[in-house]
Amino acid sequence: MTKDEQARRGFFERGVRDLTVFPAEVYDSWARCIANHIAPDVPMREILTPEALQARRAHNAELLEVAVPFMEILYKVVEGSDFSIMLSDSEGYILKLIGDPHFLAEYSRKDNPLVEGSCRSESKFGTNGIGTPLAIRKPIQLTTNEHFRREPYPVTGTGAPIILPDGELAGALSMSGPPDKVHLHTLGMITAASRAIEEQLTLRKINTQLAATKNQLQTILDTFDQGVFLVDSAHTIIDTNLAAQKTLGFSEEEIINRPIHDFVGNMDFSSLNASIYDMELPLRTRYRTENFFVTIHTVRQSTDNSFLFVFREAERVHNLVNKYIGSSAYFTFDDIIGRSPVITAAKENARAASTNSSNVLLIGESGTGKELFAQSIHNSSAFSGGPFIAVNCGAIPRSLIESELFGYEAGAFTGAKRAGSAGKFELANNGTIFLDEIGDMPYEVQIHLLRILQTKEVTRIGGTKPVPLNIRIIAATNVNLEQAIQDKTFRRDLYYRLNVLTFRIPPLRERGDDVLLLADYFIRKYQQPSKQPIAGVSAYVKQLFLQYHWPGNIRELENTIERACLLTKGAEITDEFLPFNLLKSTGVEAVQAPANLPQAAPAQVSPVDLAEKEVIQNFLLSCGGNVKEAASRLGISRRTLYRKLHKYQIDCDGIRKHKEGR
Repeated sequence: MTKDEQARRGFFERGVRDLTVFPAEVYDSWARCIANHIAPDVPMREILTPEALQARRAHNAELLEVAVPFMEILYKVVEGSDFSIMLSDSEGYILKLIGDPHFLAEYSRKDNPLVEGSCRSESKFGTNGIGTPLAIRKPIQLTTNEHFRREPYPVTGTGAPIILPDGELAGALSMSGPPDKVHLHTLGMITAASRAIEEQLTLRKINTQLAATKNQLQTILDTFDQGVFLVDSAHTIIDTNLAAQKTLGFSEEEIINRPIHDFVGNMDFSSLNASIYDMELPLRTRYRTENFFVTIHTVRQSTDNSFLFVFREAERVHNLVNKYIGSSAYFTFDDIIGRSPVITAAKENARAASTNSSNVLLIGESGTGKELFAQSIHNSSAFSGGPFIAVNCGAIPRSLIESELFGYEAGAFTGAKRAGSAGKFELANNGTIFLDEIGDMPYEVQIHLLRILQTKEVTRIGGTKPVPLNIRIIAATNVNLEQAIQDKTFRRDLYYRLNVLTFRIPPLRERGDDVLLLADYFIRKYQQPSKQPIAGVSAYVKQLFLQYHWPGNIRELENTIERACLLTKGAEITDEFLPFNLLKSTGVEAVQAPANLPQAAPAQVSPVDLAEKEVIQNFLLSCGGNVKEAASRLGISRRTLYRKLHKYQIDCDGIRKHKEGR
């Protein structure tokens, strides 16, 4: 009896383990087989039906696709030496068997047939080159006497499990052959092959995940209404979206793998040292170069950076900016209140102007509503769908007016934005630009405006490429431009270019009863919800309003009504709540400020003090000079009021006498 046979008998009869003969893994496997009540001498004939085998192969299609090429490589090494190579699934069922034909034919007729679909699970078949590697999750080589079942002739089984990255068993790879032709290198080959299969399965899983992520990313990118380029560290476009293809007019194949500089020119990406940049850049489309608003997200890497390049047509961005910064016209001709012949005629002329695209010049005093007319013309014109940009030419600092109106390119001057900036004319493209106080525009800037009017193009400061404009120009002034021409402060040629459709907006003093209509409108606008409703102005105030010349026009009337609404506590606005200058100019200054009432020198009183003095005088007049009542209505103590009377030199007795005399 050989030493191997003695060690087997010692274990199966007495449970003795001789580790000098068999390794512990073999004894452990035999113990599991005994625990599973496997009979070593009973044939094992569990074989899958063709349908069940096909189902298992379909379930393990990826494993077969990866492993079979490795099995074929291994077989070329051992071909003709009575070896067989087997691939099983995780439950030990043989999915693929490759070997010498005569060897496979002979083994298919044995009591324990070795065929595709047969089961070699350790829990059913016992210790073997497929089931045991699956059970212990590591490679093993088993000699003839180490198998649990005694084969009809000597065979050595070498197997290794195939384990996925998540720890799940995929199957096992095994090789069986004559003991005299097997050596330790056989175990090394099987182990290396199983590891290679594991790596290929891992790569496939990663690639599947990457493909799914790519599809998800592409779906996300395609939902953007902005164009997107993914640019690698070599400045090559590696991905794009539908919006970019549609906007630029190129297909995906024409964009991917091209240098980003094919579309954005000579941009220096190495100078981008921040995470996010917003700029306006010219991008090449299929037919021409156009300006786009671009956001570049820098992705930091260990060496070079990659970029997410998001772009949108500059015109759409400008329109969006205009929408949210309030560059819109809200008023229409229906908002111009008045029934007087002069305002009716002005509205009719303005309506006629809105039917064409000619330049309009509005002439009128400050506060007459020139911008209201400009917005109404815009909203009734073909440009109503575009922006309405209002520019006060007198409010922009002289040193900035050119850059504000015409824009500038990157680096045009010290302090310029890196990306440059669009001017008001570009922002107003496809809409209307309202140049208020045109008479205050610097003389040297007027030549640039004249060129825009002539060419319908604007060139940014520091730029060379003109931007075509589809724009309506409405100018307004409260100065005599003909006199300004004589004074050499306004260009004659610019005046004639603007003076195509010229309309005079009448001052409020020429509009008769319109002042009362406007007063009622402003009372409704400034009525305090928490106070008693104001029905209107008193009959006496109506006479004052019709008599007053309103140098500040509608703006002054609005301020007057707003002030009165804040102070009035009754059902109508009376003269006691009107400004002192209005009462004085209408001939009632004797009531508002007696002739013998000492006045503080203007140089000694601040504007705030003058306003406070006027309020105190009004309340004293309404209270008949009664200090106690006036202090109560003002919400201050009598001591405080007396101190202010002394400060402003207000004579209460004089006010009382004049009030009683009236």
